Amino acid sequence: MSKKKLVVLTGAGISAESGLKTFRDTDGLWEGYDVYEVATPRGFAKNPQLVLDFYNLRRKDVAAAQPNGAHIGLAELEKDFDVTIITQNIDDLHERGGSSNVLHLHGEIFKMRSVKNEKLIYDIKGDINVGDVAEDGGQLRPHIVWFEEMVPMIEVAVEVMRTAEIFAVVGTSLLVYPAAGLVNYAPSRIPKFIIDKRIPYTHSLYNLTAIEKPATEGVKQLQSLLNAFV
Repeated sequence: MSKKKLVVLTGAGISAESGLKTFRDTDGLWEGYDVYEVATPRGFAKNPQLVLDFYNLRRKDVAAAQPNGAHIGLAELEKDFDVTIITQNIDDLHERGGSSNVLHLHGEIFKMRSVKNEKLIYDIKGDINVGDVAEDGGQLRPHIVWFEEMVPMIEVAVEVMRTAEIFAVVGTSLLVYPAAGLVNYAPSRIPKFIIDKRIPYTHSLYNLTAIEKPATEGVKQLQSLLNAFV
C-alpha cells in the first residue's frame, strides 16, 4: 500500500527551540541591524563585508545548533508517510534531524553563489569575504533569498502543495509572503494541522486542527493524531 503524501510547511518557530533566534523575536538575531542593510541587494551593494559578516555569524550559529525533537519527530513520520518538508528556514536542522526530502524556500546558509550567476552554487562551511570569487569571477554571496528578491523555489513548492493528502504547518507566523500564501494551494478537502505557540489567523483553511504548543510538544501530538491516517 502506498504511503499518503504529507506536506509540512515549517518556519523559524521550529528552530527556535534549538537556540536559533527568530526574525520577529524582540531579542531576535536582527536586533541592532537594519534589515535593509543586511538582507537586501541594496545593502549588499552598499556594504558587502557587513552583509557577509552578518551571515558568517549566522553560519556559526547554525553549525553550533542541534536538531530538536520537532525536527526529529517530523523525520520519523517518513516511516509511515511520504513526507516533503517545505521550509522557510535557511538552517540544515531538518536534514540533520533525519528528513530526506527538504525544499528550502529562502536558500541555505551552508551554500554560496556567484553574484553573476545564481545557478553557480557551492557548499560553504567557513566564512565568505569580499574578494572571494566564483569560477566566473563573480563575488561570492550567501545562497539566501533576500528581501526584494524573487523566491525561485516558490513554483516548485506550489506544485508540491497541490499533491498533498495531509498538510501541516509548524512554527510559522504565516506573515512572510509568498511563503504564507502556499497554504491556499492545499486541496480544501484534506486534513490540515497547524502547530504554533500563537496560532496565526487562518480563516481560509478548512478541515483544520490547531495545536497551540511549541514545536517540540506540538509535533509529538501531531504524530499521535496522524496514526489515524496510517
